[in-house]
Amino acid sequence: MKLVRFGAPGAEKPGLCDTDGTIRDLSGHVKDITGETLSQSSLAALKKIDPKSLPAAPKGVRLGAPVANVHNFIAIGLNYSDHAKETGADIPKEPIIFAKLPNCIVGANDDVMIPKGSTKLDWEVEIAFVVGKRARYVEEKDAPAHIAGYTVCNDVSERYFQIERGGQWMKGKCAETFGPLGPWLVTSDEIKDVQSLPMFLDLNGKRMQTGSTSTMIFTCAHILHYVSQFMVLEAGDVITTGTPPGVGLGMKPPLFLKAGDVMTLGIEGLGQQQQKVVPFKM
Repeated sequence: MKLVRFGAPGAEKPGLCDTDGTIRDLSGHVKDITGETLSQSSLAALKKIDPKSLPAAPKGVRLGAPVANVHNFIAIGLNYSDHAKETGADIPKEPIIFAKLPNCIVGANDDVMIPKGSTKLDWEVEIAFVVGKRARYVEEKDAPAHIAGYTVCNDVSERYFQIERGGQWMKGKCAETFGPLGPWLVTSDEIKDVQSLPMFLDLNGKRMQTGSTSTMIFTCAHILHYVSQFMVLEAGDVITTGTPPGVGLGMKPPLFLKAGDVMTLGIEGLGQQQQKVVPFKM
């Protein structure tokens, strides 16, 4: 299934995307797409529904982030061997974990706002997974059963805040609109090999990132296993897993986002996003 949330910000309804691309309204069956909705029993019940029996959403309706009430938004840094190389960093021996705040999550096609004081705004196409059930000291072999599905994430980053302002990476990762997710949450059973998915990001129509989940240093399963050794993950939590090469920081000279720029990004089987960069506003 491709699960979605559609409608105005703060008033999204749960839905699914059927085989012909029509958004169908699931609100007669579930209140929202949350951790509770992503349990194995709940997903099994939703899969039995004939999508054609569901009312269609209005054409062109806004898509919000495909999961609501995210309590933990975790990220992994330097997790692609080719991206680590372009930054001049050593290959990590263990996953580098940092946090993004859940309130930076927006829809796949919502605007990205330049924060106050920003000088080095950057892009990162990533595959993210959503936890389907509580994960506590999970063995790697059992990790896939804890993943409800996968989605596209743009880990928007402010490099000046992240690198030059001291402290932890969170400073450059948590501003408003820095976490576009979607357009869909694709359930795990629809992904044949999550570690072999092509991905890309274009800036103003020019290809910047071309990569594949095959160059991830740590797989999605290993990441869930690893993170669960240090913290308890709950259903509905999101973990975004790192980016391939081609970020603005790695270019010579570096290239950063400005107002009016348009990012288009996607991952095979998981859909595409598009965001316009807009000036700061209160």
